[in-house]
Amino acid sequence: MPSTNGTIKAGRFGRMDGEHPSPEWSIDELARAAGTTVRNIRLYQERGLLPPPRREGRRGRYGPDHLRRLRLVLTMLGRGYPLTAIRELLEAWEDRRSVADVLGFEEALAAPFTDTPPREVTLAELATLFPDGGPAFLLRSIELGIVVPDDDRFTAPSAGLFDAGVQLVADGVPLDAVLATAEAILAATDALAERFVALFRDHVWQPFVDAGMPPGELPRITEALQRQRPLATEAVAAALATALQRHTEAAAAAEWPAALRTVEQQPPSSQPGL
Repeated sequence: MPSTNGTIKAGRFGRMDGEHPSPEWSIDELARAAGTTVRNIRLYQERGLLPPPRREGRRGRYGPDHLRRLRLVLTMLGRGYPLTAIRELLEAWEDRRSVADVLGFEEALAAPFTDTPPREVTLAELATLFPDGGPAFLLRSIELGIVVPDDDRFTAPSAGLFDAGVQLVADGVPLDAVLATAEAILAATDALAERFVALFRDHVWQPFVDAGMPPGELPRITEALQRQRPLATEAVAAALATALQRHTEAAAAAEWPAALRTVEQQPPSSQPGL
């Protein structure tokens, strides 16, 4: 049952069998690990979305379960759930399911899709990497989410996308063309991500909800989620590789003979000493 003070039960997340989880973090470290702010963490605790920390004197210590729960809350907020609805859902889950099952599903849902950390760069480094870029380029990059201002630095959430842009510019591709390609990539991947999420939501999750969320079925839902998480990136990468092969061969077949004829029609260059 929900606790009487409006917070989720601390016993589910604090010490277990006389020992506390390891590692542990301060509230500032927890905020950095989850990509949020200390102010938000305090708000979520006040609203009953996060359990209180383990106390060590006057200092609060947060463990891996706090981080998993915080990531889940942030994920649900990003999908438009209000704080009240998130709290009610979490409490309902905990009342009817084992802690291990609930935490397992939360971890599967909130786990990051990549182990590659974001790229951090300064304004001076951006100017060096993109010498033809100016204020308009920077603003457009921010609008697209390629870089995000962070105090006196910038963070590129997708290091791979950022690094690809750096390499294309270094190879001589105009900056406008690189930005246009990045915009197309972001639009296409956003649509694909929405489609894959809908497949799980409509055909795995919703039948589970319609059946009353049977406690014994949650591990099966968690396993399905864990299996399907890598499918999207693997399927898209495989399809993109096939498409790149096809288009590369088509371009070579169309351009290479014409390029050879152009070279053959050029007069031979004079050679020194002849």
